[in-house]
Amino acid sequence: MSDLYEPKPEHKFTFGLWTVGSIGKDQFGVPVREPLSPVDLVYLLADVGAYGVNFHDNDLVPFDATPAERDKIVSDFKKALASTGLKVPMATANLFNHPIFKDGAFTSNDPQVRKFALQKTMQAIDLGVDLGAEVFVFWGGREGVESDATKDPLLGLKRFREALNFLCEYVIDQHYNLKFALESKPNEPRGDIYLPTTGAMLGFIPTLDHPDMVGVNPEFAHEMMAGLNFLHAVAQAWEMGKLFHIDLNDQNSIRFDQDWRFGSFSIKQSFFLVKFLEDVGYTGSRHFDAHAFRTENYEGVKDFARGCMRTYLIFKEKAARFNQDPEIQALLKEINADDGAMNNFDGIYTAEKANMLKSYRFDVKALSERGMMYERLDQLTIDLLLGVR
Repeated sequence: MSDLYEPKPEHKFTFGLWTVGSIGKDQFGVPVREPLSPVDLVYLLADVGAYGVNFHDNDLVPFDATPAERDKIVSDFKKALASTGLKVPMATANLFNHPIFKDGAFTSNDPQVRKFALQKTMQAIDLGVDLGAEVFVFWGGREGVESDATKDPLLGLKRFREALNFLCEYVIDQHYNLKFALESKPNEPRGDIYLPTTGAMLGFIPTLDHPDMVGVNPEFAHEMMAGLNFLHAVAQAWEMGKLFHIDLNDQNSIRFDQDWRFGSFSIKQSFFLVKFLEDVGYTGSRHFDAHAFRTENYEGVKDFARGCMRTYLIFKEKAARFNQDPEIQALLKEINADDGAMNNFDGIYTAEKANMLKSYRFDVKALSERGMMYERLDQLTIDLLLGVR
């Protein structure tokens, strides 16, 4: 295996405890792998060359752990991190698994559940910061409805906003170096989840009291589940300065949330995503929120983790070749040719500019007949990805 495709710390590849720790259970089948401890999973990730490990609070500390049990678990985890050198760039809270959250956490109709969710999240923030996390992700997996008769969506948004405002103030009061990243998903496990897309989250953030502290954590599969273009969601988040974290995986179009190995299905889409992240200079974690096939033992889980990182690096190398390919770049230059004729109309509005533009005579026939050469460009991209150029 070429060194070009070997993970290094500067690549910032991370996995969640829940990803490599998945025991292969689904709605139709029992687990196929024995659970490993968080410490064992740290060593597994170190073995495959990962940079870091992320976690939900209950991935590390069970929901019903005693204070003494919690302290022992966290102490052992810290020792494993120190021994391996793995980092904890991101943490989050599990506000979806326990029955108490069956109607949501921050948006539940029960005020005691809403306050319990705040308590649990503050404790998860404390834990994450203690272990080095600088990003805290919010995925509202139960923040939604199966029937609109059950919850007013305006009230749901109000409750979600109030919770985030409260938690921002908590982080400020504690002097934590921590940012929040909101993760969207259209459905599953709820029938409809509030703020279902990255664009919806980006529209919601300016309504918060501290929008500067809050960005997004877009996930490949979640946008694909809605039939959307993930690259476009990521580009919008980047353009707004809100790409605080990213979840990489794969998805077979509009189906249930599959969380396949990154790049294993949507090859062209994954390539252009990697190209974008590398071209703009994204410096955050490349987090793989994916799972190994249910057919695998833990050696197969290692193959899965190595595959996520290797594929990213293959796409990174392909992106560099795309940017240096003389024929592709010449074609892009021709496609985007600018003779300067429109320069007088560029920039901010002026009345003079508007009047000049209104009277300008465009050669509509010539513009309409121009071929854009996109077929050729797309085929050159396919040739590059398939290794024939």
